Amino acid sequence: MKAPATPTYHSGSDKLTLRSALGCFATGVTVVTARTPDGEPVGLTANSFTSVSLDPPLLLVCPALSAATTKVLLDAEHFAVNVLTGDQVELSHRFATKGTDRFAKTQCETWHHDVPIIRDALANFECKRYSVADGGDHAILVGQVEHVRFADEGDPLLYFRSEYRSLSKE
Repeated sequence: MKAPATPTYHSGSDKLTLRSALGCFATGVTVVTARTPDGEPVGLTANSFTSVSLDPPLLLVCPALSAATTKVLLDAEHFAVNVLTGDQVELSHRFATKGTDRFAKTQCETWHHDVPIIRDALANFECKRYSVADGGDHAILVGQVEHVRFADEGDPLLYFRSEYRSLSKE
């Protein structure tokens, strides 16, 4: 089978072509949470999340610099990454939308560092900020994992070609 002709991206060409090509990689969906210095909870939806190291235990997320919440996340000593389940699309939308009370309908708890931990997430990681690096129009926030919880069952919320998806067992 011959591959269909598609636009080719060259450095400096349109962002839409690059974004479409990157969208061919399915990702999980997370909500990253922290607190302001005044103790207010903040959070945003992020699908750029990955494990970095087991020793020391490190993960990274890449929040957009354009997001108002990003500065708080980068300055916070502790933050949490909450991996969403397939039935948490509405929660993902809420944390991706500006001007909404993101925590109004969100069931949270706190662990050791008073960071909002989303209940019923597939997995939760409470982290200490390890490093921050420049990532163009995003920041690269690396966290050292201090506490973890994960569900024995459940499917993740996926994002593929600009749409939410779920795993199919068939």
